[in-house]
Amino acid sequence: MIRVMFVCLGNICRSPMAEAIFCDLIKKEQLNDKITVDSAGTGGWHIGNPPHPKTIAILKKHNISTEGLVAQQISKQDKDKIDYIIAMDEQNKQDLLQLFGEDDSIEFAKLMDFVDETAEKDVPDPYFTGNFTYTYELISKGCHQLLQYLKDKHSIS
Repeated sequence: MIRVMFVCLGNICRSPMAEAIFCDLIKKEQLNDKITVDSAGTGGWHIGNPPHPKTIAILKKHNISTEGLVAQQISKQDKDKIDYIIAMDEQNKQDLLQLFGEDDSIEFAKLMDFVDETAEKDVPDPYFTGNFTYTYELISKGCHQLLQYLKDKHSIS
């Protein structure tokens, strides 16, 4: 089983959006028995809360389920539950590397690392930019490319 964890700052905008989109892709490709997905934040301000209302709205607009999305904070105890940690931006990635240290059992990456031909290196935080549509577009593109990467790397279909 391939275990993917999306991580952003508070786990109410970007990472739950990525979790929901990736879950939808996995379900559509019937890969639920090969890949699991979760999300968390580096900060604990929103633990136990649902995603931001605008995150929920844009996911529902695209017919993507938000069921079961609840904010949580990533911790060292999550180490054994993750194969891939996918950060939304460079600061999140650095915070995660500091939390986990150099660990060969986990692959660390930013979601935009999987996207060819993009001007963005990080997924902008719509909590601050207000642009949930642009964030959705970037995350959707990143999730499609990440899934293709995992399928190719692990020879799954």
